[in-house]
Amino acid sequence: MKQILVATDFSKSAANAMAYAMDLASVLNANVCAIHAIHPTEGINNSTYNAIFIEDYYNNKRQALKDWVIQFAQNDAYKAVNVTTLCDVGFLKNVITRYVDAHPVTLLIMGITGATGITGIVGSNASMIVSKIKTPTLIIPLESHFSKVPMITLATDYETKLSAVDINALNELIKAFGSKKMQVLYVADKVDDKHIQTGETRLRALIPHTELVFNYISNSSALNGIMEFIDSDHTDILCLVRHHHNIVYRLFTRSTVNQVMNKSVRAILVLHE
Repeated sequence: MKQILVATDFSKSAANAMAYAMDLASVLNANVCAIHAIHPTEGINNSTYNAIFIEDYYNNKRQALKDWVIQFAQNDAYKAVNVTTLCDVGFLKNVITRYVDAHPVTLLIMGITGATGITGIVGSNASMIVSKIKTPTLIIPLESHFSKVPMITLATDYETKLSAVDINALNELIKAFGSKKMQVLYVADKVDDKHIQTGETRLRALIPHTELVFNYISNSSALNGIMEFIDSDHTDILCLVRHHHNIVYRLFTRSTVNQVMNKSVRAILVLHE
């Protein structure tokens, strides 16, 4: 059974991400696990470790997570979705890593408060997570809501090869939504016809369940070209490949992602090579 992992800190943005995950799980026929990390020093009063009361604190947090999940699980629209919880002590990255290593997670979903960007998300662990954990990660701004028939756009330079896990996640989304087509936006410093042909052929083989519509940025500024495209094409989910040397990913700093999210984009799917 496919599984969606949702990281939560009980905030409004986390609740919005959880609602998105429940909608998505209904479409994907997937389970959902809500995960919360208790910081190693959390619950220690005045820096004094109290072995008697700290376990009570942990148990209260675990119950709080279960209570938080109930508001979603009891919704009639999500009755078919099996929801579990995990509340563990440790840094968020480590808690998620341990879970992913032991379970077949298809997708990690994280909420952010506003369009604050991937490389500089204030008050959020999303930036650190996408840089450290190679699990397909869907980032949902607080203002975004689930779309049953989303327009998906993959921005690529054909240099970075997607991992098998990410290709599987992308194909799962395409099949679940019944997407008749997916936009592919080629972004590169220089145009190489042979490189483009090879890249198109590879993508068609990796993503066989929908028509791929290839687009090429003619604007002298790659960022402006992407902005114009997602605005005119009404992109709902923008897919980026996580790689430091990837021109596409380098474009999306804190300020530029803010601009993207102010367009039609409702979510960013971060993939890995």
